[in-house]
Amino acid sequence: MAKQFEELLPEHTDFINAQHLFFVGSAGAEGFVNVSPKGMDSLRILGPDRLIWLNLTGSGNETAAHVLENGRMTIMFCSFDKQPLILRVYGRTDVIHPRDDSWDELVDQFPDYLGARQIFDLDIELVQTSCGFGVPYYDFQGERDTLTNWASKKGEEGLQAYWTEKNQLSLDGKATGIR
Repeated sequence: MAKQFEELLPEHTDFINAQHLFFVGSAGAEGFVNVSPKGMDSLRILGPDRLIWLNLTGSGNETAAHVLENGRMTIMFCSFDKQPLILRVYGRTDVIHPRDDSWDELVDQFPDYLGARQIFDLDIELVQTSCGFGVPYYDFQGERDTLTNWASKKGEEGLQAYWTEKNQLSLDGKATGIR
């Protein structure tokens, strides 16, 4: 049932663009594996072999630590309506911070979210689709505004302090590169 592709095909791009939710998986050589759900308007496909996603401030920063260690990442999309399908994108990624030269060029592709802390630039090595027959139906009701409201209340200075306090080390004690 699973099929593999060297790059994103137009139908893969259409499928990804129709999803409201995706999952990011990463792991270091040792320690915890991280899987994070992502939403909002935070992913862009730049070509059949490249995509970027904007990482907003959260309680942890595991993905950044894993990427600094080995660059591996998997992004998974699931259809919760219509035709069942799971699409995984595997590759190597670079983490880009607001201090980096390419930040301004890439961040302009997203809404102006307060609390944007990194962009992950994924070089796609493999695309795999599978059936998704076991994925349940769910209805999209809308985006939550909780994260953007939280960031607004913190303000830029409060977010910087939060990054220093909560986002510099992973659960495994590995540096995230945020500072």
